[in-house]
Amino acid sequence: MSAFFAMGGYGAYVWPSYAISVAVLAAIVAVSVRQHARATALVRRLEREEPGDAS
Repeated sequence: MSAFFAMGGYGAYVWPSYAISVAVLAAIVAVSVRQHARATALVRRLEREEPGDAS
């Protein structure tokens, strides 16, 4: 099993690369979810405004 994690001597480069990739993807998902929530809240707020309010 340790040979698998060592990856022929390149494990020190491969595993951090995987970790960085997962972290970046998780950050992208988190930012996207946050922006979606903000956009949804904005749409709901704009829909509640009276039609005469928009100019």
